[in-house]
Amino acid sequence: MSRIQVKNLTFSYPSSGDIIFEQVNLQIDTDWKLGFVGRNGRGKTTFLSLLRGKYPYSGTIRASVRFQYFPYPVTDVGQQTGDILKEICPRAEEWEFLREFSYLEVEPTVLWRPFAALSQGEQTKVLLAALFLNEGDFLLIDEPTNHLDARARELVSAYLQKKTGFLLVSHDRCFLDGCVDHILALNRANIEVQRGNFSSWMTNFERQQALEQGQNRRLQRDIRQLQRAAARTAGWSDRVEASKVGAADKGYVGHKAAKMMKRAKSIEARQQRAIGQKAGLLKNTETAERLLLSPLRYHADTLVSVSDIVIRYDGIPVNKPVSFVVRQGERIALDGRNGSGKSSLLKLLLGQEMEYTGGVERSSGLVVSYVPQDTSHLRGSLTTFAREHHLEESRFKAILRKMDIGRVQFTKDMRDFSNGQKKKVLLAKSLCEEAHLYVWDEPLNFIDVYSRIQIERLLNEFSPTMVFVEHDRAFREAVATEVIRLEK
Repeated sequence: MSRIQVKNLTFSYPSSGDIIFEQVNLQIDTDWKLGFVGRNGRGKTTFLSLLRGKYPYSGTIRASVRFQYFPYPVTDVGQQTGDILKEICPRAEEWEFLREFSYLEVEPTVLWRPFAALSQGEQTKVLLAALFLNEGDFLLIDEPTNHLDARARELVSAYLQKKTGFLLVSHDRCFLDGCVDHILALNRANIEVQRGNFSSWMTNFERQQALEQGQNRRLQRDIRQLQRAAARTAGWSDRVEASKVGAADKGYVGHKAAKMMKRAKSIEARQQRAIGQKAGLLKNTETAERLLLSPLRYHADTLVSVSDIVIRYDGIPVNKPVSFVVRQGERIALDGRNGSGKSSLLKLLLGQEMEYTGGVERSSGLVVSYVPQDTSHLRGSLTTFAREHHLEESRFKAILRKMDIGRVQFTKDMRDFSNGQKKKVLLAKSLCEEAHLYVWDEPLNFIDVYSRIQIERLLNEFSPTMVFVEHDRAFREAVATEVIRLEK
């Protein structure tokens, strides 16, 4: 076991001048299984880059281990997977790769297939396997779950639970609980390390915030009382000063005035101490303000009927026939392995061209709001985006503020947003739209935990009609009224 030591780390991007980290101090044991959590745009990926020495910074980072970053950059996806893995881990034998594959339910034949031919889930699993075969390295794993279905998340979580020496960025609560023994939390005012899984950290964090809120209320009450006392003392002092005029015993009056002054200074000192204590509280408070939604009411109960649908790619069926009905107020989750046609079925509900057999009946005049997986098309200003999509700009930006996107971001090009911030733009667009049916395709990719909880509350409060794909088990269990499974 060795340590990674960070002392007085200060960093800001030269292009923006925004301070990302200031005087950060922490220590990590290299055999810990660390979950790295924090709101979108706080600097988690930047911190991983600083550990790898990608940017100049003030302060010191000392480590006796080599850092490996996931996702590993594969430059030639046309190569055979086995050749790519040998580049990543040249000391590993073929049988070792196959052993790791078995833990992750990856077919051995993957080793002899082009990397580009693998699904995104398979690519994630084989790269993780190879990186962990580099013994002694410390892995920096940046959001591995975004291309994993629910079953794959369970497998990778169990796989990581058997490993040591990694720092894992993820917002999937169940995934983190299954594989980490420490949490590195990037809070508003500091970075802290705590032993335990995500749930235990969250419980402790909420208890601390509740304690500080109680202290804050008490100190505010004390400050108000002291302010009233100071006002009374000032009034008494003024009356004493006025009584000096024509007084026979000016010494007595002066002594009384000095006593009043001493009492006033004592009250002022107590008030300043209370204000100082209050200033030290609630610096890390995370707010998840209430979001609003205006779903349209349809005149009939049934919005969509799907009968024996089979999605086909180049004539080849990818799923067994599936049938379901979307009724008003239902929130239907589509579940299934990667490649089982979930995203294609959502696009079919939107009326997009798709090769399929079976039947889809959409009620006439149906207004649909869509959140796609991909955010790469986002560029330009938020103002231009709102205008192009006929959104009420003030409402659109108010939703983004509630989702913890700072006003400083409003003047930036969306190309410079973090992945989570980009996804919030698409979600805010959908929340601005009045629709009969909301179709969301993996809406939580890269989205932080607080925003996930915020969206859960919104959907349970307003009960919009939805069909969605989301592999975050906690979210799905919280909001879905029905789960439809697509079998390969």
